[in-house]
Amino acid sequence: MTKRALITGINGQDGQYLTELLTAKGYAVHGIIPCRAPGIGEAGDRLYYADLAEGSNLLTILQKSEPDEVYNLAAQSHVRLSFELPIYTAEVTGVGTLRVLEAIRDYQRLTGREVRFYQASSSEMFGKVKTTPQNEDTQFHPRSPYACAKVFGFWQTVNYRESYGMHASNGILFNHESPRRGESFVTRKITLAVGRIKVGLQEKLKLGNVDARRDWGFAGDYVEAMWQMLQQPEPDDYVVATGQTHSVRDFLNAAFGHVGLKWEDHVETDSNLLRPAEVDLLCGDATKARKKLGWSPKVRFEELVGMMVEHDLELAEREKRKRG
Repeated sequence: MTKRALITGINGQDGQYLTELLTAKGYAVHGIIPCRAPGIGEAGDRLYYADLAEGSNLLTILQKSEPDEVYNLAAQSHVRLSFELPIYTAEVTGVGTLRVLEAIRDYQRLTGREVRFYQASSSEMFGKVKTTPQNEDTQFHPRSPYACAKVFGFWQTVNYRESYGMHASNGILFNHESPRRGESFVTRKITLAVGRIKVGLQEKLKLGNVDARRDWGFAGDYVEAMWQMLQQPEPDDYVVATGQTHSVRDFLNAAFGHVGLKWEDHVETDSNLLRPAEVDLLCGDATKARKKLGWSPKVRFEELVGMMVEHDLELAEREKRKRG
């Protein structure tokens, strides 16, 4: 019998990679997209419009899609923007998770069917880290409205698991990137600029803190861990990470170096891009995911950066040709 999955935020980076993975495994994949999603047009038979800040039609969507698995990837996920839109971020990223969980609980009561739930939690929850590397037992100290909202969603997922016996798991994913990463995120902002600078469409790139260190992996690898969590007999929480950290400065070196440029010649610091409260270092310990899920990252940092630069260099060359 064909398995059915419902993905919130299906039009995002992770949603796209997860859709491809599940489709290859024979799933019928349904998705929820934002009401104002650009470039989507009319939703198809397996796409549904919904706003997690409101959520009134979530139960109806569950009844139409009849999922065996729900992956909650939708969020206002831009950390810097969350300082400007803290209430909206809390509604979508935090309370939105609760709305999905409650809709699933209602659906299970009405149908008697088990739905397995995946919550996209974030390494940003660790924030001002207490220990390094961070694992499933590390204390949270969120440093942004986004991270606070993710902590709320994390504990609601645990609460529904413990209170109602739901198969609900948290994936605490560290930074994961790809050529499909949103253009406002620092990694993609860098690789887009590299491409445009290389072909002469741009001269400078403005960034905030280039000394922040992150554990960067490939989104295509990380969605496999999401799926593996929901295949386990018992639900649980897992850190998903490479265990290696690099600074934004390292990312700049790799990205500009990939096309034979020096980043120092093109990058300027803009204090307006600094966060009110910075997260200086994140490094994940994915031992549990390796042992229990058999998961490990395949794409290394340098390969990831090169993949993104090559993609965005092609975009820049295409843009230059259009300009004549």
